[in-house]
Amino acid sequence: MTSRRTFIKAGLLGGLVLGAGGVWYAASREQAPAGRLTRSARSMFQAITPVMLAGMLGEGSGRIERVVDGVERAVAGLSAAAQSELADLFGLLGFYPVRKLLTGIGDWRLATPADIEASLSGWRFHHYALLQGAYAAMHDLVLGAWYAQPESWEAIAYPGPPEVR
Repeated sequence: MTSRRTFIKAGLLGGLVLGAGGVWYAASREQAPAGRLTRSARSMFQAITPVMLAGMLGEGSGRIERVVDGVERAVAGLSAAAQSELADLFGLLGFYPVRKLLTGIGDWRLATPADIEASLSGWRFHHYALLQGAYAAMHDLVLGAWYAQPESWEAIAYPGPPEVR
């Protein structure tokens, strides 16, 4: 049986560890101007885009970067509250201990497509709705950015937006 003194010590130690982790996160978190992606968020989207668009992206230089730029434009068009929530998500996924815990991935640039696919699939079908929502947000941003590009329209027989005269 645990004594009261041991319980109090464990609680204080746990609080200290959580506080130190919070300070570490705040000190190491990248800040980006409103509506812009941080370097770590861009790195994440550069890694997950080919996995989410497997079979659709095709060959061509700069396609991944254009999708990431489209994600950035999409984020810039969201409300301030949605931008803040996404900035929190991207900040957590840019913070090594949390990223490793939630995704199993240490560095996005070094992750294999199989690792990224397993991580995304785990989030997609996770029993926590919060992780399912995070997956859905990233999925919708990537696919929305891809299908906003004229080069993707031919594959789905979309003739493009009507001309206004």
